[in-house]
Amino acid sequence: MEVSAMIGSSHPKLGRLDLARTDVDFCNLKYNCRISTCFGGKPRWKKAGLRFTLKAFQSEAVADESKSASGRRSKSEHVSNIALSLSGHSIDNNVKPPLKVCLVMKRDNVKLYVGLPLDAVSFDCKTIKHARAIAAGLRALKLLGVEGVELPVWWGIVENDTMGIYDWTGYLAMAYMVQQIGLKLHVTLCFHGSQKPYIPLPKWVSQIGESEPSVFFADRSGQHYKECLSLAVDDLPVLDGKTPLQVYHSFCESFKSSFSQFMGSTITGISMGLGPNGELRYPSHQQPSTNNGTHGVGEFQCYDKNMLRFLKQHAEASGNPLWGLGGPHDAPTYNQLPDSNSFFRNGGSWESPYGDFFLTWYANQLLNHGDRLLSLATSIFNDTEVTTYGKVPLLHSWYTMQSHPCELAAGFYNTVKRDGYEEVAKIFAKNSCTMIMTFPGMDQLSDALVHPEETLSSHELLLAQIMEACRNNGVKVSGENSSDSGAFWGFEEIKKNIMSGDNVLELFMYHRMGASFFSPEHFPSFVQFVRSFDQQELHSDDLLEEEAGSLVET
Repeated sequence: MEVSAMIGSSHPKLGRLDLARTDVDFCNLKYNCRISTCFGGKPRWKKAGLRFTLKAFQSEAVADESKSASGRRSKSEHVSNIALSLSGHSIDNNVKPPLKVCLVMKRDNVKLYVGLPLDAVSFDCKTIKHARAIAAGLRALKLLGVEGVELPVWWGIVENDTMGIYDWTGYLAMAYMVQQIGLKLHVTLCFHGSQKPYIPLPKWVSQIGESEPSVFFADRSGQHYKECLSLAVDDLPVLDGKTPLQVYHSFCESFKSSFSQFMGSTITGISMGLGPNGELRYPSHQQPSTNNGTHGVGEFQCYDKNMLRFLKQHAEASGNPLWGLGGPHDAPTYNQLPDSNSFFRNGGSWESPYGDFFLTWYANQLLNHGDRLLSLATSIFNDTEVTTYGKVPLLHSWYTMQSHPCELAAGFYNTVKRDGYEEVAKIFAKNSCTMIMTFPGMDQLSDALVHPEETLSSHELLLAQIMEACRNNGVKVSGENSSDSGAFWGFEEIKKNIMSGDNVLELFMYHRMGASFFSPEHFPSFVQFVRSFDQQELHSDDLLEEEAGSLVET
């Protein structure tokens, strides 16, 4: 089956895809299991069904109208009350009693989104990959009361072959599919590349980088990071006579024009890519953690030709030309610990006049880059009804050290003596943008549970600091997690950190739809998570805690 859309068409064609009925298999070869999702009949709460099938586990969920014992609910309440009946058979064929989950979605506070697969659109941008599976998944999310989905739109797919030639076909088809199912769409404009799945920068950009590698970030050893352009070239005509900002501007203008029929209705939010993984930061962690799980401090990324030139100019202007020869010589490399060299130690070079000079310059380069890109996004989309966003990472490792080494290496001049997030919040406030905090492993956001003492990590303290900076500057905050472990207790940690106390977020994006997302090890817990968001009372037919536990164990 092929799904395609023609640019310029007000209604992208979905080929033979029938959104009223979709049968699909999500296959997980690693665990030798198959999950089948089926929707049939007219798209009414009463008729829609959801079925997951495994070799060792079967459960069936059928949406129906909920009725209270007292019968006092009005017809309008039935629209938001969804009952999912779950029945399971163990591998020895012992039948378990029916289990029910009653969803009461009021959605007054946090808006919940689920990320679509990173490679949802084919590399040639002509089709939606696994279109029937995605359609089935979208219907499942709609039944649960999820607000919408997040779609990554890749620069390397849309403008791959030639500068200024865009192909939006597959993404238009995806937007149309989401619209037909009745969900909202949050779009992330990805001006970076990805390793898993492999999605590089546009071919014409990579060809420029082969002849002029200084368009990329570089570390002290001269290794280049080729998954995004260096912020030092933002205003330099390095892309066939144009600056990256000019190229990004044209890309965003083309997106706005091509998706005008969806703007403000289906598309309600746009995240502007700001750097590696779309986040406002330097690529200070290019290498994986060591085998024992120890998270190093990262490495400063100031050694490409243009960054060094700017550093030299700044040092000469400050009257200290010798400070402009390079980054700190006594800083650790990627996976080294903070005390392996003297820069980040208590009383180390970070506290010296030179340290303050370098860290201020390094952080300001990042802040100015973020300001330029957020301003670009706002100037293009401010006449639509779409909210603009930018992502800021939660770099919690080594946070309780005085120097905060991971944050310093990534470009945030935040230490025990200096608040580095007030300036970040100010550029979001200046550009009327919402901040998305990206939480690595947000299902583990409990300092007491999982973090080894040697990393001196604190999610909670850093989260509180950033939230306070945003409150001080009137910046709205949303969040997303980048972990898919899906542990049942993990959802409780997520909810605690996005809805407790002052940490109430406007929107939360849970990543990502796919085979593991819909697996019986994960999906029942996700159902419970969604169900718990705004429910104010329990009903007699609710799923009991012990029954939920037995379902997850199965």
